[in-house]
Amino acid sequence: MSPVHDLSARLAADLATIEREIAEIDLLVAQARNEADRHEQRRAMAADRAVAAPADEKAELSDQLVGLTRRAVLMASQVDALEGKRKTMGRFRDSLAGYVAPGSGDAQPGDDPAAASAAAEIGMPAELAGLVLGAQEDLRREIARAMHDGPAQSLTNIILQANIVERLMVKDPAMAASEVSLLVSMVQQTLDATKSFIFDVRPMVLDDLGLVPTIRRASRDRGQRSGVRVAFESRGTDRRLPADLESAVFRIVDLALVAFLAQRPEQASIRLDWADRLEARVWASRGEGADLPPTTTPSLPDETDADVPPALAEMMEDRRRDQRDAAEALRQAAVISLPEGTWREIQGRATTVGIVAELLDEGGDLRIVADLPRA
Repeated sequence: MSPVHDLSARLAADLATIEREIAEIDLLVAQARNEADRHEQRRAMAADRAVAAPADEKAELSDQLVGLTRRAVLMASQVDALEGKRKTMGRFRDSLAGYVAPGSGDAQPGDDPAAASAAAEIGMPAELAGLVLGAQEDLRREIARAMHDGPAQSLTNIILQANIVERLMVKDPAMAASEVSLLVSMVQQTLDATKSFIFDVRPMVLDDLGLVPTIRRASRDRGQRSGVRVAFESRGTDRRLPADLESAVFRIVDLALVAFLAQRPEQASIRLDWADRLEARVWASRGEGADLPPTTTPSLPDETDADVPPALAEMMEDRRRDQRDAAEALRQAAVISLPEGTWREIQGRATTVGIVAELLDEGGDLRIVADLPRA
């Protein structure tokens, strides 16, 4: 059996395994959602009873309410986590299916593995398949690590805090009230962090609303997190783009913005120009030279009177040269250059979808141009 044929058989087997895992996740999501709804109903009923209950029963009902609230939150978090995993697995499944049966418009995930293997053998080099699978595994590894270090760790802290509240409800109800406030704050922070994580993985607003709202939100959120003002402007009439082009433009702009903000500028800017082609610019600057153009006209006149003595004329020329050098040094100090690693990644993304990318102003201004599809 040839290496390509063996690889295609492995891809088909992996695809079938992913299909089974997705079916299992769908079942778990349905069960978890039903359980979450049931706990939420019980929590709401317990809350109503606690409000109307006599004073001697409030402590017991409060304990029940805390327990039901904790279970409801955990079940809701489990539903969100499962749905996120379902979407990730679905995108991976769809991508893998394209390699199992390349060039076949009728091929669907789960089709005959032999036919899929034959199509893969015709259309896909083994080296490329290995690179694709390696990149997908790296992505899954990064997502798993981020989930473990972020939302999963936060949920563990929430459980511990809920246990503290549960014990205090019996021993010290007054102190338990303040701990409940802390618990609610922890839940809100975890929810915000989870939403940010989902946006970083794949912003749903990009699929729903398009490029401009997504970049506007990214510039606002990343600016707030870094404490840097990010100006966003979109000129002309925006439109929806093919999914791969839309995703590539957003990723490139977002990569550049993150790299610029990491260098603590005083301000950053994003501008989209919609015309026959889409032009996107991303730049950042700091210091007093932020608004200086690449070349600055000296304050002294360039013309020298013929009657000026040669020694004085030379002094004036030296002064003009010093002014030009000082202005250029100030401008360069204000420019924040895009890191080399980020620029290489942007070039790779741009090349795959036919985007022209270039660095201007000594690396401080990223410009990309993409052809727009005909209406």
